[in-house]
Amino acid sequence: MNMMTNAQNPEREYRAAMQSAALCYMQRHQAEHLENDQQLFNRTVTYLQATLEVPVYLAETLTGLAYAELHSSGVQRHLDLKNSSASVAMLTDPASGKSFAIPVVLIFKHLVDATEPQPTAPFN
Repeated sequence: MNMMTNAQNPEREYRAAMQSAALCYMQRHQAEHLENDQQLFNRTVTYLQATLEVPVYLAETLTGLAYAELHSSGVQRHLDLKNSSASVAMLTDPASGKSFAIPVVLIFKHLVDATEPQPTAPFN
């Protein structure tokens, strides 16, 4: 019987702890970077390097994983790519359980082509 299968993997534990530290840092500082995720990403990498002495390559990798976890956890509104098409964008709000079908023509009309974008009521 191989005893290594039952033993803890220190490298895996280290990576998990550093990824968790990156996630916690991002959660604490996310509100400071609402419009600039790249800046939050860079600050997190720097934090891991400077404070926890994580090597650059690993800090970037773990920050990327933490970033993905940050944006996949919780209830977030999102574009439903699976149910969208070239002519209709499906937006989903998991908190309310509602989905909205927005014709792409309206997106262009009210957001892209308009000089002053006007909010429109979503179609259900």
